[in-house]
Amino acid sequence: MAAMTGPVASEMEARLRAALRPVHLELINDSAKHRGHMGDDGSGESHFTLIIEAADFAGQSRVARQRAVYAALGDMMAEKVHALAIRAFAPGERAA
Repeated sequence: MAAMTGPVASEMEARLRAALRPVHLELINDSAKHRGHMGDDGSGESHFTLIIEAADFAGQSRVARQRAVYAALGDMMAEKVHALAIRAFAPGERAA
């Protein structure tokens, strides 16, 4: 994760780690790129990119993996996060 981690990113990371036990998790705050756009709540933590690798994703479709991420984040997606780009992989799928 980026050195400047805010409360939303910290909570997202904790929930994802607890629910999915990833072997790799990278959460990138893209909010600065969307300043002033729809969905920018001024918090500086509204738009993210997630790169996650977890054994739970083995044999799952892209949609099932995204649903698992959304389930792990729960109410955060409706209340705190406007946009989340998800790149979810099973072990061995992610390019080095």
